[in-house]
Amino acid sequence: MSDCIFCKIISKQITAKIVYEDEKALAFEDIHPQAPVHILIIPKEHIPDITKIKDTETVGYLHKIANKLAEEKGVSDTGYRLVINYGPHAGMAVHHLHLHLLGGRPLNWPPG
Repeated sequence: MSDCIFCKIISKQITAKIVYEDEKALAFEDIHPQAPVHILIIPKEHIPDITKIKDTETVGYLHKIANKLAEEKGVSDTGYRLVINYGPHAGMAVHHLHLHLLGGRPLNWPPG
């Protein structure tokens, strides 16, 4: 999608601090981190949001990448949070499916 900021990151029209990339997905550091580790993990296919997903494999694949990155970033032992936002009340700002990996500090509950 031509106006999607995440699609522009995928196509390298916009730079980002990429921490993982393969043929299906890309992960990069959030420019407004909410924790010491805040990585966005996105499918390369433009999927507007979680309600438009056509299979269960995509989310599972993103989770697998998140687990790998959490280990690499040193937050596996202390814990981390995985978040998928949907809609304005959840704070969804970019309409391209993405998973937030947050860690590196205590994360309170409930969030928000």
